[in-house]
This record gives sequence, C-alpha cells and structure tokens, in this order.
Amino acid sequence: MARIAGVDIPNEKRIATSLTYIFGIGPHRAREICGKADIDPETKTRDLTEEQTRRVMGLIDKDYQVEGTLRTEVSMNVQRLMDIGCYRGIRHRRGMPVNGQRTRTNARARKGPKKTISGKRKK
Repeated sequence: MARIAGVDIPNEKRIATSLTYIFGIGPHRAREICGKADIDPETKTRDLTEEQTRRVMGLIDKDYQVEGTLRTEVSMNVQRLMDIGCYRGIRHRRGMPVNGQRTRTNARARKGPKKTISGKRKK
C-alpha cells in the first residue's frame, strides 16, 4: 500500500481513483496529476514504480494544498466568517444550512435528528 501525503492509498484501484482518497484531490485533479507525472490514469497503484510514486508525491507536495494544511485553511475561513458575524458565519454558528437551502423540511444533515415537541397537534 503506497503512502502519499500521509494517506495510505489502495493498491487494487487505478491510480486516478486511488489519489482521490487524499483530502483535497478529486477525480479531475487526480487525472491532472497523472498527466503531469506522465502516468497512465488506468494503471493500478501496485504497478507503479518507485520513481513514478516519487514523482506523484513531489507534484502533490509542490503544487497542491492537501490534507492537514487544507483542513486548517478551511476551518480558519469558517472561523473568520463566524468572528466577523456575517450571515454565513451566523448560520455556521447555529449549525444551519449556509447557502440558502430551505429549512422548513429537509436540512436534517445540518440540523441533526428531529426533536419531537409533545402536545403540538391540532384540536
């Protein structure tokens, strides 16, 4: 199992798919990295040579912000919004949807499980 950017990527999958296990690298960026490193995206991870693995690691370290540094930057951006008290920051603070989604129904992922209020039926 290869270890790139502090993440064990799976051996049995194609390299383009394996790279997506790293936080901050999606399918498009994974194919882009393979192109820059002159590696066929269809190649299985276990079939990479040591030199190819080093090239991929070097590219990711040099050109992309991934894993810990990216997580830190994202959390700092959210914290900045909350500190200045803008609308989006307040929504983050309250744990509600931020981008204008409806909340009368749905939004359960942000709001958490339903809290049933007893005695609220019509008479």
